[in-house]
Amino acid sequence: MESTFLHPETGEEAEKTALTGETGIAGEAEETPEESEALPAEVPAEPEEKAEDPAEASAPEAEITFGPETAAPAQPGSQSGSQPIGRPMAAVACYGLTKRYGPTPALTDVSLELPAGKIIGLLGPNGSGKTTFIKILAGLLQPTGGTVLIHGEEPGVRTKAMVSYLPERMVFDPGMRVSDCIGLFRDFYADFDERRAREMLSILGVPVDGKLKTFSKGTREKVQLVLVMARRAKLYLLDEPIGGVDPAARDFILHTIVTAYEPGATVILSTHLIRDVEPILDGFVFLGSGSVIMSGEAETIRADTGKSLDELFREVFRCW
Repeated sequence: MESTFLHPETGEEAEKTALTGETGIAGEAEETPEESEALPAEVPAEPEEKAEDPAEASAPEAEITFGPETAAPAQPGSQSGSQPIGRPMAAVACYGLTKRYGPTPALTDVSLELPAGKIIGLLGPNGSGKTTFIKILAGLLQPTGGTVLIHGEEPGVRTKAMVSYLPERMVFDPGMRVSDCIGLFRDFYADFDERRAREMLSILGVPVDGKLKTFSKGTREKVQLVLVMARRAKLYLLDEPIGGVDPAARDFILHTIVTAYEPGATVILSTHLIRDVEPILDGFVFLGSGSVIMSGEAETIRADTGKSLDELFREVFRCW
């Protein structure tokens, strides 16, 4: 089932309220007037209407969908897919994406286009393929088939500079100090904003000379999230960022995601804890057994069904 995700009006930034997920969405494009039919020769023709001034005519508003309609897949051996003139570039585009581990399928024929400037929930039960999908976007796994594009580029060296990835597990050695972790990000990523990272850590009360092994699990999770969100990336991939932490830590993590990511960037947030993340989501993708079950704009689906994403998720995956 596909659902349309409308692109913000040209030149205006959609405002997002922390922990509410509210966003300004552009309306539908106006229809152009139909051409008048030709009159018989014996009937005096109506005076022709004055042509509308091109400067006064409003251009139709662009839209982007959670489907394969707005961009063509890359040709074999090419580095990017073609994009229709006048259409916005999708932050993430997948066409027939498939991934198998031996004979076991992890992703099957996933076709999606996800717009820039949105927080999108990748939602599904455990084992649905969420981590596999995120690792492919991060360039850590190669797909078995299909096409994946990140801002028009296939995953590789160029896309790694655009993507900030938060893995499900802690990647730092417990014996490292926070300052060591900061130095590692500073050396590896040209877009890392060290000042922003230190400010967020200061707000948290995390000592930069402290060792990770002396912190609670929630604090270690916050340190890793702060470093990931301090990059000025185009795409943030967050794999289960609130899994295994207490409710208070979840609130901080979600608030950090909403307020710290780079304007105009896309956030893909993987989780099965729908109720916690729903307030910040602009869009969603339900993933089950490696296939897209449903996707679209969060506000639209709530209006159409009269149900929250959490209620809909429970209904769709009740017997999964």
